[in-house]
Amino acid sequence: MNILPEELCAKIIKKALSNGGDYADVYIEHDEPLTIQLEDNKIEKLSAGIDAGVGIRVIHGDKTAFAYSNDFSEGPLISIAETVSRAVKEAVNKETIINLTRARPTIDFTIKHPPGSIETKHKVALVEKANRAAKDISSKIKQVSVIYRDSVRNVSIATSDGTMAEDERIYSLALIHVIAADGENLQTGYEPVGGFAGFELFEENPFEEIAVRAARKAVDMLSARKAPGGRMPVVISSEAGGTMIHEAIGHGLEADLVQQGLSVYSNKIGEQIASPLVTIVDDSTLQGKRGSFRFDDEGVNSQRTVLVEKGILKGYMHSRATAMKEGIPSTGNGRRQSYKHRPIPRMSNTFITEGAGMPEEIVKSVDKGFFVKKMGGGQVNTVTGEFVFEVSEGYLLEKGMIGEAVRGATLIGNGPEVLTSIDMVGNDMGFAIGTCGKDAQGVPVSDAMPTVRIPEMVVGGEV
Repeated sequence: MNILPEELCAKIIKKALSNGGDYADVYIEHDEPLTIQLEDNKIEKLSAGIDAGVGIRVIHGDKTAFAYSNDFSEGPLISIAETVSRAVKEAVNKETIINLTRARPTIDFTIKHPPGSIETKHKVALVEKANRAAKDISSKIKQVSVIYRDSVRNVSIATSDGTMAEDERIYSLALIHVIAADGENLQTGYEPVGGFAGFELFEENPFEEIAVRAARKAVDMLSARKAPGGRMPVVISSEAGGTMIHEAIGHGLEADLVQQGLSVYSNKIGEQIASPLVTIVDDSTLQGKRGSFRFDDEGVNSQRTVLVEKGILKGYMHSRATAMKEGIPSTGNGRRQSYKHRPIPRMSNTFITEGAGMPEEIVKSVDKGFFVKKMGGGQVNTVTGEFVFEVSEGYLLEKGMIGEAVRGATLIGNGPEVLTSIDMVGNDMGFAIGTCGKDAQGVPVSDAMPTVRIPEMVVGGEV
């Protein structure tokens, strides 16, 4: 749905390049979001609206000039294009010919039940049923918070290389946060579900069941003892999703950080940076996944990019700007939060591919260690690769079996060292979802990994 005529888009690009420059684009967005929030057994928030606007950008060498407006009138948009053109002092009154051709996506997605086809009362009912399901688990459940969001985002990208790309992105998301209490002991359970999907998401992932899982986790953690700390074997379940991969290596393979020397993986193409059992892929073409799209936010077709193959670093995730510096094509990873933001290299759906190991055999291989079922938040220093992750659900491994639950554990390590040490990779796969933050922008992503074994790793806890 292009809400600017192609002729006007071409005119804006010509004006943006009127003083020179290597590339220019116009990003047009029309977003219709809905949010429902439940707290203390009642709907506290129900909001819907429209957010629409236009972003205009020029790239000249290593510099980017960007501006945006929510005024779709020709005059203000031409004025903004003239403003960004002033960042380039290459020439005066440069004449550029722009012939826009509509691009065809190489992948398409099926949406069975678009958000607009579902009455709001059914969405409210979904939230209320999840709340009741969580509350009914135990009298120790003291607080439940439920949020439902959906969004229909239409984008068009017109570029100076002649591309006119359009994408309709339909996102659905629901999450539940549960607090259980036993005296002064408070524990939480958190579960999200979401994707590039309509209301069918909840047919495939019943939200009441997800609510029960979150509530039981919170209650179970009340009786869990504090995790023991020290160096030990660690098995990370596929149920944990790919949080470790996202943080420990994903950001370090985004080309802007690489080119600035802010990544431990800079200048290491062709080198062994992980175990030969590890292949890492970023793939925005996957049906239903939260990080998927038909075109990225620079009009480049979505694609599957092999980043690490059998432990060898093969490449980085590029936007148009970083790819132009290298003289190579973009990998389709130019993403932005909205028309108010410039695109930068970002992950989409990032994962370790499946191996040959049976998950149960990986568990049996550890006599004494730690089992990670669910990951929490974390942080990484991309320059050194050092990371710290919270474990929201963890268990002791004893004599090849999953033992008692423990709480308060963290995983502490160095990305390259951990990836190199992985010696077992399962044949299962589990995805997690999130909104990835970088440079004050958030974009929807998913990440995944199979069950893996790390022979020795620092587990933070009681010593």
